[in-house]
Amino acid sequence: MIDVLVVDDDFRVAEINAKYVGKVPGFRVAARAHSAAQALASVQRGAIDLVLLDHYLPDQTGLELVHRMREQGHGTDVIMITAAGDVATVQAAMRLGALHYLVKPFTFAALRTRLDSYAALRRTVDRVGGRGIAGQEQVDRIFGALRTAPAPSSPGLPSGHSEPTTDLICRVLHHAEHPLSAHEVAAETGLSRSTAQRYLRHLEQAGRLRLSLKYGDTGRPEHLYAWVAP
Repeated sequence: MIDVLVVDDDFRVAEINAKYVGKVPGFRVAARAHSAAQALASVQRGAIDLVLLDHYLPDQTGLELVHRMREQGHGTDVIMITAAGDVATVQAAMRLGALHYLVKPFTFAALRTRLDSYAALRRTVDRVGGRGIAGQEQVDRIFGALRTAPAPSSPGLPSGHSEPTTDLICRVLHHAEHPLSAHEVAAETGLSRSTAQRYLRHLEQAGRLRLSLKYGDTGRPEHLYAWVAP
């Protein structure tokens, strides 16, 4: 069994995530924590294979916690599960060795995909590790074990659209103080401008965004999108 530490400052979210983990064969929740201090204490006690880690914690950020873990020599694996979708946080998580990064809100299927790929990674490492020295083929297998298939489109979404990306764009527009262009949405989300435009067009047609035009001195008007409150 793979023992998991679920870390989230929201008790209800931690409970939901723990129930999700319990539904995946081969995984069990060893402990829950609602602060960085509690999480670090659980890791220090040992017997934790994987940490499902929120970034926004009351005493430290999740990334600061991972940094402290590494400084203390704890190589416990980490999957970030957080609403922090900015590119800088994602890059920092990668540099600190996070194996996956799942943006809230997410579905059980999305989490299970990450957990299954993590289990595949451990099996691959165990098989390759018995040989002592890994050649390029074995190294490729290790890295390939972490790859996940693209998330299937949810009912109601056009082909090629994913629910996490849709939710990310909706959050950006929902919290924006003024209408945003596709270029600004792309900058906020880390998506390409063409991808942002494609999602914005769908959300506007679905009535979730309001489109307005900003005319300049020359050229075509700029398309601006604003959140439409339900």
